[in-house]
Amino acid sequence: MPVSSPLRAWLAQRPPAAGAAVMACGIVSIGLQLTGHEVLSLAVLAVACVAWLALAADFVLRLTRERTRWAAEAGTPAALTGVAATAVLGTRFSNLGWQPLAEALLALAVVLWPWLLWRVVRNSRRPMPGAVFLCCVATEGLAVLGASLARAQSTAWLAHTALVFFWLGLVLYLFALSRFDLRQVFEGHGDHWVAGGALAISAVAGAKLIGAQGAGRYLWNDDDHGVLHTVTLGLLVLDLAWYAVLLVAEVVRPRLRYDVRRWSTVFPLGMTATAALSVAAALHVPEFRGLGEVLVWVAVAAWLAVAAGAVAEARAELRGAAA
Repeated sequence: MPVSSPLRAWLAQRPPAAGAAVMACGIVSIGLQLTGHEVLSLAVLAVACVAWLALAADFVLRLTRERTRWAAEAGTPAALTGVAATAVLGTRFSNLGWQPLAEALLALAVVLWPWLLWRVVRNSRRPMPGAVFLCCVATEGLAVLGASLARAQSTAWLAHTALVFFWLGLVLYLFALSRFDLRQVFEGHGDHWVAGGALAISAVAGAKLIGAQGAGRYLWNDDDHGVLHTVTLGLLVLDLAWYAVLLVAEVVRPRLRYDVRRWSTVFPLGMTATAALSVAAALHVPEFRGLGEVLVWVAVAAWLAVAAGAVAEARAELRGAAA
């Protein structure tokens, strides 16, 4: 198919994993907002919105003009970045108080989720790269956004639905773990970090559900609340353990060249920071607050490094397409 511009030529080459860039921008924006850096947060959010719109337009173009390629890519785990990115953006908009827009994004993500998830689960084989954990991330993203809206609008049924997605996400994490190639810890090109990021977003979902209960309404009994409290704390601890292991692996086996899958490294870094901040607030564990504030800047540094690599690659490809 002929392309109409160098920009379109470059965009047409983006794999589904490019949706992780939106996820990374969205969660870094949330982390900055939680630590009081509102201006920086909004600047990163603007980048996330532009990237989401570009990828959404490309999604529609492929669906209407390159149906065979679109169907093939829809069966890969990376396709679920569209669901996760939409949920993360919706959560940020909910934090801004833009509930109607957050609701619209939740509706869109819910429509995409079952069809894409079914195709990904059906096509999963052993061994798989870290992208397989996106089945958990996408599901927990719906739980996070649903719980955020439930708290903002005092909607009990939405909180209960989000709780279902929370537990389902944990089941899908175990499914993904059973297919994950552990060699990716030392050989992966970025998406292996999602093994930890999936636990981080699960911890955020748990913290959001606890916060929805704390908004002055009855959602579940004390026993259920205690279980949710314990599981959420455990998820954060496991996430931090993954963080340490993956960080050591990066030092032992450095992988410094830019790869689009590195956006899937930035996302877990930002999500772990957000998880620490969210759990600190919801479970009243102030020790995690300081850790979260430090990890936010680690995520920002990684975001800047990967963004610089993405810009350099895009400029080279655009020059090549224009030649």
